Amino acid sequence: MIKLRFALSILFCLLPALPSVAIELDEATRTVRADAKGNQTTLSPEQVKRGKRLFNASCGQCHVGGLTKTNPNVGLDLEALSLATPSRDNVEALVNYMKDPTTYDGLESIAEIHPSIKSADIFPRMRSLSEEDLEAIAGHILIQPKISSEKWGGGKIYY
Repeated sequence: MIKLRFALSILFCLLPALPSVAIELDEATRTVRADAKGNQTTLSPEQVKRGKRLFNASCGQCHVGGLTKTNPNVGLDLEALSLATPSRDNVEALVNYMKDPTTYDGLESIAEIHPSIKSADIFPRMRSLSEEDLEAIAGHILIQPKISSEKWGGGKIYY
C-alpha cells in the first residue's frame, strides 16, 4: 500500500511536466465565415489554441459551453448568433460585438454591463486584448459548433 501511494505521488508530481497533446483540427473544421458577405477564413492551429485560451480567460466565466449565464435564452450557437441584429455569425461581427456590444435586437449598447473593449476600464480582462486576440476568440466561438455539435450553446441539459 505504501509503495502504491509513493508511485501515485510521483506520478501526480510529474503530470504537469508531461506535454499536453491537443487534437489537431482539419482545415474544414478551422474554416469559418469571415464577414457578412460570405467570405471565409481558415484559422491557423495557433489561432485556435490562442482563441480557446483567451475565451476561457476572458469570456468563459459567463459563457461556459457557449451558454449565456445571464440570459440562458441567448447562447453562442450559430443559430442564435445568426438571428441577432446585426447577425453575429462571422468573425468580423463578433469582433465588432466584443468592441461595443449591443442588445440582441441591436438597439441599445450594453457596454456598461457586458465586457468589451469599449468598457475596458470596468472589465480589466478586456484591456490587453488586441485585434488579433479578438479575432482568435471569435474563431473559437465559431468553430465550437463543429467540434461540440449541439452541446455548444445547448443549454443546461449538457452543462
